[in-house]
Amino acid sequence: MYHCPDSYISSGYVGRLSIIGLSIILYTALTIYTPFKSAEVIDAIWQSIQSSREQGTAFVLTWDGLGKDILSLTTLYFFTWLFYYLQSFLMANVADMLVLNLRQQIAAKLNVLPLKFFDQNKSGEILSRLTNDLDKITETLQTGLLKLIVAVGTIIGSIAVMIYYNVFLTVIFLIFMAISMLITRAVAGKNLKYAALRQDSIGELTGIVEEYYTGRNIIKAYNREQESIAKVRKSTEENRLASQKADFMTNSVNPLIRLVTRLGQAGIAVIAGAAMLKGTMTIGVVQAFFQYVNQAAEPLTQASFMINTLQSALASAERTFELLDDTEEVPDTKTPVVLEHAKGTISFEHVSFGYDPSKMLMKDISFTAKPGQKIAVVGSTGAGKTTLINLLMRFYEVNGGQILVDGIPSVNLTREGLRQNFGMVLQDTWLFGGTIAENIAYGKPDATREEIIAAAKAAKVDYFIRTMPQGYDTMLDNEGSNLSVGQRQLLTIARVFLCNPPILILDEATSSVDTRTETEINKAMQKLMKGRTSFVIAHRLSTIRDADIILFMENGNIIEQGNHAELLAKKGAYAALYYSQFA
Repeated sequence: MYHCPDSYISSGYVGRLSIIGLSIILYTALTIYTPFKSAEVIDAIWQSIQSSREQGTAFVLTWDGLGKDILSLTTLYFFTWLFYYLQSFLMANVADMLVLNLRQQIAAKLNVLPLKFFDQNKSGEILSRLTNDLDKITETLQTGLLKLIVAVGTIIGSIAVMIYYNVFLTVIFLIFMAISMLITRAVAGKNLKYAALRQDSIGELTGIVEEYYTGRNIIKAYNREQESIAKVRKSTEENRLASQKADFMTNSVNPLIRLVTRLGQAGIAVIAGAAMLKGTMTIGVVQAFFQYVNQAAEPLTQASFMINTLQSALASAERTFELLDDTEEVPDTKTPVVLEHAKGTISFEHVSFGYDPSKMLMKDISFTAKPGQKIAVVGSTGAGKTTLINLLMRFYEVNGGQILVDGIPSVNLTREGLRQNFGMVLQDTWLFGGTIAENIAYGKPDATREEIIAAAKAAKVDYFIRTMPQGYDTMLDNEGSNLSVGQRQLLTIARVFLCNPPILILDEATSSVDTRTETEINKAMQKLMKGRTSFVIAHRLSTIRDADIILFMENGNIIEQGNHAELLAKKGAYAALYYSQFA
């Protein structure tokens, strides 16, 4: 089970969030208090100017007069800026830490998701959740959430002071604010829908691009460039339309809310001007009131914008937590049996399995492989050969029966403990960005250079490695695109030689090499398989005539089993396939 380290969260977040909370409170308090203080200072300055004009003296600012008040007001503005800077800096830090934690949780989650999840989801769509969705969450946490919290506090505080100054003007403002809130609510609902469509379309587009990039050689070979471009263009257009609607709903609300608030301010200005002429409001109070109007109106506009922005983040968060909540593979037993080096006895006892439990693929599969035996698995495409191997490796869990390794049910072993006894060479090679030596040592990272070279020689790959620019230190990238398919296959075979496992799984391991190289590899394979239990998936029956047991599969079930001579004597499905290849 993946888990989120609580101690890391508490130590990493609580302190910063406490400072952010305190900074928000102080910033909001100062934001609300400074206009109130400015009203006093401006009224005092205005009275001093009026007095100087009536007395016919020059207007002079002195320290004991207005200097202290102006300095105190300036100091208040300075600390307002300081607390805003502090909360913004720390919030960006917390947002990055939160998203880092999410990335770590997703990375851990991906390691415990069953193979079924990856079979049902495009890799590009998964990558989109790891990149685009988390980037959207980061952006919103860093700016939107903080502004929304500050906006709410500023609006409440400003309205409270506005009521203190003039109830009638405040009521006018509240009417226009209510109109703005109704507009925001109407827009937010639609924006969530469009934001979800945009994130889904981004995932779909990423999946298509990843798929076409991987298959670029096949696309060119079959002259399908224009069709693939058309499909990418169509997906891009769908993403553009979804993004256009989401962005329009997000950005159009700002001018609309600002228009409503400006109309309210115009009405307030007329009434406040009349109050000044009557002497019921001073110039300092009027300017302070307008500061509060702006402090409440502008945050309201920002809040409207951020609420709609949060809809995009919410859509991304839903996709992210949908991944985190996905069904995990069955947990390992808490009291596992330790099997450091298996002898190699493999038994399938009445095994049943279906990718969909309502549609069983395998029914009552039973056979036993003894230590050192070579087990060949043959059959037409889709017969269930790879499925049998997936069950053996516990990539999927059986629906009925059990699989035993040295008499131990595989479910009583940890997956790591089970798989360390297997070595696999598949048709589809996989190389990562790193040196050739690192790729060979993937299953045994602590291997010495001598061990790596010995494995390469055994796999008949040492010669061509030494012809590379930096030999074993040659960097491979883009899945080893600078190597031929056969050379990549040879490197994966060298991995198995290095790991020296007691049980081997070979899925057409030499299908991508030339005849001469295949002969050399088969000699090395015979040496490698000696004394080890080996499962060989083969289509060319000539390569498995020496197998101890041949399992002929059809529609997920074993319909014949025995050695080559026995199956030919039965004159059944195996014999028909064998003679068809040598007709």
